[in-house]
Amino acid sequence: MVTNHNSPTALITGAAGGIGQALVHAFGEAGYAVIASDISTPPDDLPCQSFVTVDLQRTVTDEAYAEEVFDKIRKHLDGDSLKVLVNNAATQILGEIEDLTHSDWRATLDINLLAPFFWTQAFLPELTANRGSVINISSIHAKLTKPRFAAYATSKAALMGLTRSMALELGDRIRVNAIEPAAIDTVMLRAGFEGDEEGFSRLAQCHPTQCIGRAEEIGRIAVMLAEDGVRFLNGAVVPLDGGIGGRLCEP
Repeated sequence: MVTNHNSPTALITGAAGGIGQALVHAFGEAGYAVIASDISTPPDDLPCQSFVTVDLQRTVTDEAYAEEVFDKIRKHLDGDSLKVLVNNAATQILGEIEDLTHSDWRATLDINLLAPFFWTQAFLPELTANRGSVINISSIHAKLTKPRFAAYATSKAALMGLTRSMALELGDRIRVNAIEPAAIDTVMLRAGFEGDEEGFSRLAQCHPTQCIGRAEEIGRIAVMLAEDGVRFLNGAVVPLDGGIGGRLCEP
């Protein structure tokens, strides 16, 4: 399906997950035509104009495949209507320092760091034509982390550096900002606490807000970051962490 050329278009990666679906809903409700992508099958009621099945890591490692994917997306764009690219897709591979493999590191860096760069690079002409913006979905692990998160935390810290570098270089053409969530109530998060409601409750209480974030909140912030009325906001990292980023934990 071709998007409505009269509407600004948002391209969202990782759209089949909990946060991705919330982003699709938020931009759709804000009047954007949405092109969604993911390696997983989306729910039937995902409100996007187009869905492109993509192996994101392969767009980093296989240039010919990447060009096929990008050309397919450009056909859905029907011109230069792209206003927003949301680099949301990510992988979280956990492991002790002794156990993380070369493959773990390659997948983590390809998907979480290099894909946002190459997707932004690929769609620079369309984004520039609309004075658009790129929104990278990072994580609190870029700054505050815990054991077994070495690969994931490193990739997200590097994504923060990439956000600032790209904003510096592209700021008169497109804006590049990031959102840095802490714990967000998704199916994936709850699966980690299956049968442990007390543990889930303790996680909520760790945050000064006494609650866990909602995916819809990420969507609302992303739409705000994309608005033309905040063009001076560039290279910013917006924490969505319930205040936990300011908490000092001592023994």
